[in-house]
Amino acid sequence: MILDFFRLDGKVAMVTGARKGLGRGIAEGLAEAGADIVGVGPIPMPETEKAVRALGRKFLFMDGDLGAKERIPDIIPETVAAMGSVDILVNNAGIIRRADVLEFSEKDWDDVMNVNLRSLFFLSQEAARQMQKQGRGGKIINIASMLSFQGGIRVPSYTASKSAVAGLTKLMANELAVYGIQVNAIAPGYMATDNTEALQKDPVRSREILSRIPAGRWGTPDDLKGAAVFLASSASDYLTGCIVPVDGGWLSR
Repeated sequence: MILDFFRLDGKVAMVTGARKGLGRGIAEGLAEAGADIVGVGPIPMPETEKAVRALGRKFLFMDGDLGAKERIPDIIPETVAAMGSVDILVNNAGIIRRADVLEFSEKDWDDVMNVNLRSLFFLSQEAARQMQKQGRGGKIINIASMLSFQGGIRVPSYTASKSAVAGLTKLMANELAVYGIQVNAIAPGYMATDNTEALQKDPVRSREILSRIPAGRWGTPDDLKGAAVFLASSASDYLTGCIVPVDGGWLSR
């Protein structure tokens, strides 16, 4: 039956930035489909753990500051030692800094690029090596953005990082397909999360944004669950190198 292809029973899914927002929603969605969850981040995530365990799935908190390159090589081996494997990696962790181009600082550039891009690549590299060793393929899902397609304003390092995420998704898909590893990305539209709190509270910008979304509302973390489960499951085995917009129709306008 086709629905069986969407099941994730027996899989171990690692989700970075799973403490709240989109990452927590994705982690819960993968657990609902049957996966055990490894949540990676610098701060414990008891709410996510409680939600995952309530579904009868295992949860492991992996302490990891993804802005610090020294930690990344240990995350996958420690996960395998505790959980036995890594079958799915969701690179969700991300930060944003806002300032005009003429005022944007080097620190804000480096901070964003380190978390949004460098850690994504090198954690994916470690995960892919483990998936290759396991010999049964795997799934890597990157979280891109509407700014993987557009320029935006006042977020130069975020735009650069998310444009690069789209390119890296395609490159990794090309190289890792031989190992049975599919690499895709989800590009969320305007989501009601901490990263967009300033926009939501700005009556002018919020009105401008909503006027362009055919669905007529901000997205929520639950809106990403379906796409995440699909891309993490065997239902997407012949899909790789794609950036899937989940945007309420934003790009259609």
